[in-house]
Amino acid sequence: MSDESTLAWRGWGDVSSLLRDFAITTWDVDPGALARLLPPELSPDVFALDDGRSRAFVSAVTFLNTRFFVRFAPFVRLDAYQTNYRAYVLRGDQRVVWFFGTSLASIGVIVPRWIWGLPWARSTITAEAEWRGGELDRYRWEGRSALGVEQLRLRGTGRPLERLDGFADAEQTRLVLTHPMVGYLRRRKTTVVTYAVSHAPLEMELATVEHARFGLFEALGLVAAERAPHSVLVQRSTQYRIHLPPRRAREFAPALRSNAPAGAGSPASSRGIAADPLRR
Repeated sequence: MSDESTLAWRGWGDVSSLLRDFAITTWDVDPGALARLLPPELSPDVFALDDGRSRAFVSAVTFLNTRFFVRFAPFVRLDAYQTNYRAYVLRGDQRVVWFFGTSLASIGVIVPRWIWGLPWARSTITAEAEWRGGELDRYRWEGRSALGVEQLRLRGTGRPLERLDGFADAEQTRLVLTHPMVGYLRRRKTTVVTYAVSHAPLEMELATVEHARFGLFEALGLVAAERAPHSVLVQRSTQYRIHLPPRRAREFAPALRSNAPAGAGSPASSRGIAADPLRR
């Protein structure tokens, strides 16, 4: 676990949080289907699986925020479950992530959703995790929000992160899946915004999946219901610094607005119009 004191502040809006029961559940997806959901300035980061197929990756990242506070108000602390839905993409030759949406089990969701206009939704989550030292024993996550159902049941393996299918080695696996520092997402008024995070290198463990389902990926046409994930990585805790508020990414052209559903095959899924998962 990284020490909070080693992570630099960049502004008074920065947020600090100790993330507990941290899990990255990843699916390999069709690059063409993912590309249709991205702004034209971004493209899927494509990898060759061991069976020769070209695939991109998306992840649901689940965790419990603890000791969460904003730099300008450190006396206000929050604990809340959160799920981030992200895709691993390229902006030119830079590896970044695209956020489809976020669910948060707290009334604090009013800030990103209503003040910043981001695709966040309030969720109801029940979760528990059992650890033996730093190794996972079992993990259960059940939730629902406007973004969809969230279900995850895991068992620990005690095996540290290693080369996963599609990657050259363990280091590339770590860099792509656990180390994105810059993210992009769309305000509901079509503008693309960006923010960055800071954290120490993660020391993650492989988990065995008993059940995994995240409805948003199904609604977006990326993952079939009940399809097993490519991989799940877990870590008991890690310190994060999120550099906020998000700022406009001026190099991105505004998208056309659409009131049509944002699922697969709809006009909102056409190239250059990133889907708003809350407008379905």
